[in-house]
Amino acid sequence: MVTLDRILAPERVRSNVPAGSRKRTLQVLGEMFADADPDLSALSVFDRLVARERLGSTGLGEGCALPHARVPGLGRTLAAFLRLRTGVDFDSPDHEPVDLVFGLLVPDESTDEHLEILAAIAGVFSDERVRSSIRSVDEPTRIRDVLVGNGV
Repeated sequence: MVTLDRILAPERVRSNVPAGSRKRTLQVLGEMFADADPDLSALSVFDRLVARERLGSTGLGEGCALPHARVPGLGRTLAAFLRLRTGVDFDSPDHEPVDLVFGLLVPDESTDEHLEILAAIAGVFSDERVRSSIRSVDEPTRIRDVLVGNGV
């Protein structure tokens, strides 16, 4: 089983990100993932994340979103986390702006793993104490510690 500790590298956690829109948020995630894997391009990741959003919003509610995509040829699952400076519209079910964004890329063939990770992350974000803890710290390493300590 994949753990957050293995897929969420410290350099892929950012705080106080000035995204301003859902599109820009997805672009930032694309750039972060492309930096993590030389076989990925920021534009192709962005396109995949946008395509997934078109199927239905990945906004979970309570200010959280979980943009994700499958990527053919990807050798491993990758995660990234953004705490946005101000919330953006993610068309969430509760219509609240999103400021906590957990991005996920999985290999195309990882169906079960993909669903398990999505469910686990959604479970982490359903905990008010976790959301509050993440919002109360600025240092990316501390945000990662909160996520990893409460995750899969």
